[in-house]
Amino acid sequence: MLINFMMLIVGFVLLIKGADYFVDGAASVAGLLRVPTVIVGLTIVAFGTSAPEAAVSTTAALSGANSIAVSNIIGSNIFNLLLVLGITTLVTVVPVPKSMVRREFSFLALMTILMSVLILYDFKISRVDGILFLLFLIFYVTWLIYGAISQRSLTDIEEAKYPLWLAIIVIIGGIAAVIIGGNIVVDNATEIALSIGWSEKLVGLTIVSIGTSLPELVTSFVAARKGKVDIAIGNVVGSNVFNILFILGLSSTITPILVEQALYVDILFMTFGTLLTYYMCRTHNDLTKREGLILLLIFISYLSFILVRN
Repeated sequence: MLINFMMLIVGFVLLIKGADYFVDGAASVAGLLRVPTVIVGLTIVAFGTSAPEAAVSTTAALSGANSIAVSNIIGSNIFNLLLVLGITTLVTVVPVPKSMVRREFSFLALMTILMSVLILYDFKISRVDGILFLLFLIFYVTWLIYGAISQRSLTDIEEAKYPLWLAIIVIIGGIAAVIIGGNIVVDNATEIALSIGWSEKLVGLTIVSIGTSLPELVTSFVAARKGKVDIAIGNVVGSNVFNILFILGLSSTITPILVEQALYVDILFMTFGTLLTYYMCRTHNDLTKREGLILLLIFISYLSFILVRN
């Protein structure tokens, strides 16, 4: 167990330092391309931190067991909105640009509702549904690129910390450290939990499910600490869009997904959490510490519910 604790520390160091460099590299790319940092948060950072979910779901789909993709995405999206944003507000008030609320956050709310309707209609995500999600992803990325180009002259751009070639290396190295660190934390926390008597089911519902979202949590937290709040909020919104459109879209395109009917409560809760957070941001274009605490309390209530249910 001593080795597990030592490896746990190593994992957290990799997570934190990797996120540190990842955020700096992403901010440098934004400065060099002369686009708002929120755009980089919605794309490079969001897609990078969703890599663990993508790996888990794609592997499951290729092996014919892709029903895990749905629960993985639902859990990750709930975690991102309630826990990641909730903890981020404890560091600082999270301003949400009006343009993001009007465009990207509205798009996330719409895609969440679409996903919920498609699943609750017949508890199945067909190959046609998957292709539809992938087409929406192409539209979303094109939309972001167009928005970035149009905002070049309208936004104050910060000076880049690294030249482009070094920024790319820092981003790749940073996200690699975040993902490897997250895996080390999950593996060793699981070993510790099992050794002190936790059941495998309890470990799966807590450590493993939360573990795949550690990159989003640590990256957003570090971004907020470094004053890059645009990256923090962009990371969450972009990750959730990416989870639905790319991960679920690709998984169901490979193999149609049959969804367990017991997940309907979780699907409705994910939709509720998305719309609640969207409403908070739309009301006054920021998330305060009080609202963050509300999100955290809702997450704790949901976690308690699934532990009792299972």
